[in-house]
Amino acid sequence: MNSLYLWLNIGSISVPFLYSFHPKLKLHKQFHWLFLSMILTMMVFIPWDVVFTRHEIWGFNPDYFLDTKILSLPLEEWLFFICIPFACVFTHYALLLYFPKLKLDKNSSKAIAIGLILTLALLLIFNYDKWYTLVNFTIAIVLTIIVLKYNSILLQHFFLTFLVMLIPFFIVNGVLTGSWIESQVVWYNNAENLGIRMGTIPVEDSIYAYSMILMNLFFFEYFTQKSKH
Repeated sequence: MNSLYLWLNIGSISVPFLYSFHPKLKLHKQFHWLFLSMILTMMVFIPWDVVFTRHEIWGFNPDYFLDTKILSLPLEEWLFFICIPFACVFTHYALLLYFPKLKLDKNSSKAIAIGLILTLALLLIFNYDKWYTLVNFTIAIVLTIIVLKYNSILLQHFFLTFLVMLIPFFIVNGVLTGSWIESQVVWYNNAENLGIRMGTIPVEDSIYAYSMILMNLFFFEYFTQKSKH
């Protein structure tokens, strides 16, 4: 079972990678911008991951990953920030290819963004002493404000495509947090989060996924649009 986390990563990226060469999608022609977007996003998430791991806010069960570690993180955790964003970016654009009208109107998208910001801010006021909640919600708030200001059209699409991405998210993250297996691949110190679980998944993980995917898409669209001018 010590290769479970590795196979979750491989399984997540395999089909999206193959179909990224689809003649209608042609995502492979933008791989350089996609990987640059991943690197920039990792520059936010990896230091956060390292600090939280070293302070035991979360950690990794050695029964489910290989022995290789880089900066206290299993190799599979590094691969997570490549495989999952790749699969999600692919899913976003594949959905828009086949469902081009999958888009909220500007006012609805703005209302959802503002509602999300206010909800997370309110939760922070009463839970600022919980590190996972604090860092996670703060990043989501700041990121949503930035995207709302500089690429609001992305949010009009993303709020809908993200709902679809939540399906594989619940499957993969469910396994990582202990669903359908003997123990957890990733464990959490519940003193540092809200203590609310969706099955075995901390509720904060959904916001973590939201920020990680949105950040990759924001950078990717910035670079691809800039390269056209």
